[in-house]
Amino acid sequence: MRKLTNADIKDLREYEREREQFLAEIIALKKKRRIPLGDMMTVVFENAATMRFQIQEMARAERMLRDEQIAHEIEVYNDLVPGDGELSATLFIEINESAALEYWLPRLVGIEDSVKFVVGDDVIPAEEINAERLTREDVTSTVHYLRFRFTEAQQRAFGSGPVRLIVDRPEYPVDVTLDDEQRDEIVGDFAA
Repeated sequence: MRKLTNADIKDLREYEREREQFLAEIIALKKKRRIPLGDMMTVVFENAATMRFQIQEMARAERMLRDEQIAHEIEVYNDLVPGDGELSATLFIEINESAALEYWLPRLVGIEDSVKFVVGDDVIPAEEINAERLTREDVTSTVHYLRFRFTEAQQRAFGSGPVRLIVDRPEYPVDVTLDDEQRDEIVGDFAA
C-alpha cells in the first residue's frame, strides 16, 4: 500500500471544504473495518485513508500550518499504513469504569501478543508497532498498534475465507469469524 506524503494532506481551508463528506466516508469505511473482540475490545484495520483522516484531524485540531509539522505527523502515522503483504490495526481496550480498568489492565499485559489471525491451518500473530513506547510490565495500554505479516499463499487463503481473529488468553478468550463484508474490505489492503 502506498504510504502518505505531504501532497496527500490538504491545507486547513481546503480540508474544511471537504471535511463533512470525508468524515462520512471514513465513518462508513471504519464501520466495515471494525471488528468487536468480545465485550471490551475492538480492532480497527487501518489503511491510507484512515491514516489520512487521522493526520487531517490532528492538523485541524492543532492548527498545523507548516510543512515540517505535517511531515512529522505523516512519519508517525505512516507506520500504521500496511506494507506489502501486511495488515495493520488499532486494538482498543474499551473500558470506561475505573474499577474495571484497575482490574483488567494489569491482567491484560502482553495482550498484543495474543491477537492472531487463523487462515486455514496457518496462525498469523500480531506484532506490536511502537512496542517500546507502549509496553509496560505491570499494566497494559488501552490502545495497541498491530501489524500482521502474511505470505502470498496466506493472502490468497484470506481472500477465499474463512478467516478467524482470535485472542488466545485464558482470562479473555475470543474467537471471531470475519463475515464476508469484513473479509472483502480488509483483503483489499493486500493489493492496494
